[in-house]
Amino acid sequence: MAEKFYEILEHTADIRIRVRAKDLKSLFCNCARAMFDIIAEKKESFRAVKRELKIVGKAQDLEELFINWLNELLSLSSARGMIFSDFKIRSLSENSVEAIVSGERSQSYKVNKEIKAATYHELQITRIGNIWNAEVIFDV
Repeated sequence: MAEKFYEILEHTADIRIRVRAKDLKSLFCNCARAMFDIIAEKKESFRAVKRELKIVGKAQDLEELFINWLNELLSLSSARGMIFSDFKIRSLSENSVEAIVSGERSQSYKVNKEIKAATYHELQITRIGNIWNAEVIFDV
């Protein structure tokens, strides 16, 4: 069994997670994957066609880019009625991200939680040695 790349931390009203990754691209992908793991779980008997979308984002700094990335995914998920499960980042810098994300119609999933937004409150993105960590709070 693979090591879990995120953990849910205690928080009074919202959902707080800590995510780990070997590099910054993986950190962005792992946090998105964790967010959608919290939102929904795949229905066993339901098979659906995956669809891909291109995402391009720009920001003033890494923290803004990170929050914009997560909130763009939430917005697209809601607008398109999709749950995203695969994230491939083509390019990433401190100020921009370009990615291909894929997912399925939300009918293929059992929705567990509604996440309204990723927040800046107590946001932490750190690198310790070769490991990247992020802590983010989701407004539910």
